Amino acid sequence: FIAVNCAALPSTLIESELFGREKGAYTGAISRQIGRFESADKSSIFLDEVGELSLEAQAKLLRILQEGELERLGSTKTIKVDIRVIAATNRNLEKAIKDGTFRRDLFFRLNVFPIDVPPLRERRSDIPILAWHFVSEFCDKMGKKIENIPRVTMEMMQTYEWPGNVRELRNVVERGMIMSKGSTLKATIPKIASFDNSQIITLAEAQRKHILKILERTGWRVRGKSGAAEILGMKPSTLESRMNKLGIKRMVNGTGK
Repeated sequence: FIAVNCAALPSTLIESELFGREKGAYTGAISRQIGRFESADKSSIFLDEVGELSLEAQAKLLRILQEGELERLGSTKTIKVDIRVIAATNRNLEKAIKDGTFRRDLFFRLNVFPIDVPPLRERRSDIPILAWHFVSEFCDKMGKKIENIPRVTMEMMQTYEWPGNVRELRNVVERGMIMSKGSTLKATIPKIASFDNSQIITLAEAQRKHILKILERTGWRVRGKSGAAEILGMKPSTLESRMNKLGIKRMVNGTGK
């Protein structure tokens, strides 16, 4: 398995890094170098942050993705490789195509079996599991024993939008682990600023706004697969009780339902 961080590849060396070079291919090439694709023969290559490649670099990938063939820089010999290509990006490639920063033909060569990983704010039921996973990880590293995450802390974690996704959650847990002296995690959740930056809102107001947003997205379907309760990581009965407490009612023709 060969992993390549496309964002870290220098534009001047990308061809030799990916496809290899022969000795003397350019000034400073004092030896032969096997490229990443050739190293991944009979295996897999992971192109991380593929959306960061320049248009020139993108063009160089077309042949190997289509034909499984490459030539080392400075050589005319064609080398066949048998590889599985996995690519990842945090960019919206369809938008990048419209903006002219990503090649349409490369997109269709890569887009064989797409897997969309939703942001953490859209899979809030994962937050408790991830939080405890990170607690366990840092307990081992720091020699601490955390046995409890306060309910209000967990609710705030599930209300916060997490613009930094899982990495941000991990940082919050790590910071809390550093500050905690006993067996209870004392984590500070970033201020909830995504709803209304002009004023400070209470936790109840933030929860109400978020629950309403999820209900509108699911067509006010609380129960069942992909219903609001599942997305929020709550039991349907718990969500219905929370809705009553927060005064959330669906408006139909100007009346509450």
